[in-house]
Amino acid sequence: MNAVVHIHDLSFAPFLSQSTIQTRIKEIALQLDAQYAGKDPVFLAVLNGAFMFASDLFKCLQCQPELSFVKVSSYMGTQSTGRVDELIGLQTRLQNRHVVVIEDILDTGVTMDKIFTLLQSEQPASIAICTLLMKPSSYKGKHQPQFVGFEIEDRFVVGYGLDYKERGRELPAVYQLIQ
Repeated sequence: MNAVVHIHDLSFAPFLSQSTIQTRIKEIALQLDAQYAGKDPVFLAVLNGAFMFASDLFKCLQCQPELSFVKVSSYMGTQSTGRVDELIGLQTRLQNRHVVVIEDILDTGVTMDKIFTLLQSEQPASIAICTLLMKPSSYKGKHQPQFVGFEIEDRFVVGYGLDYKERGRELPAVYQLIQ
């Protein structure tokens, strides 16, 4: 993970290694197992970015959750647009279920607030947020995550599911923009 990667017109430096990410995912899985054992939870992974995190997290879980994927969009290039589309793909009944939203990154909180509002209308027993990355300095969301992999500075990152103009998701580690 020592090499700089180039995606479109930008360059990115190594930030979080694959082994660092995998170690933290195992720790989060233990926390989730303790919280949701015997509760029949449903996990909602937010596409496209959270697919790698959700996949690796599920390999470590013992609490036997159900998994569904949903999609929203709030990014254009390297900036959050502040616009959130409707929740697409939710076909699982959530009433009286414990819901865990799996997100790749919490930036401004606009997307998560919209997801949270849409999910509350389904009357779940509870809603928790599990994110791989969080930018505390830019997060203005009303709903704080219960499970956070890494708190990071307000820098643009790619890899491990995160993209820049739809490229870079395949990288097994996280890279940050070189400024």
